[in-house]
Amino acid sequence: MRVIVATMLAGACLTTPALAADRTGYQAIAAGDFTAAAKRIEAERRIFPDRPELMLNLAVAYARTGRTSDARALYSEVLQRPEVAMDMPNGAIVSSHDVATRGLSRMTTTLATR
Repeated sequence: MRVIVATMLAGACLTTPALAADRTGYQAIAAGDFTAAAKRIEAERRIFPDRPELMLNLAVAYARTGRTSDARALYSEVLQRPEVAMDMPNGAIVSSHDVATRGLSRMTTTLATR
């Protein structure tokens, strides 16, 4: 099974009608509207709670809106499930575990020392 996931994208702004039809939050993430992406994906997860592309995209939206503990929990949840091959926006095929691991590594906390 292959699915498309939007992870940490910096994309061009897209039209509103396209955003309305987006079920994975991809277009909202690409447009930088992480709050709208989170709302869209949360609604979709109520229907499909186990889809890794929804968990990964929601983790991105949560991380970008300051909900880091929620993002970490979603990445960890993906890692506890079987790997899924995912189509990335750039055409690459990557495992859901690789995407989750990269997402977690981007969230490392740097501690300040005196």
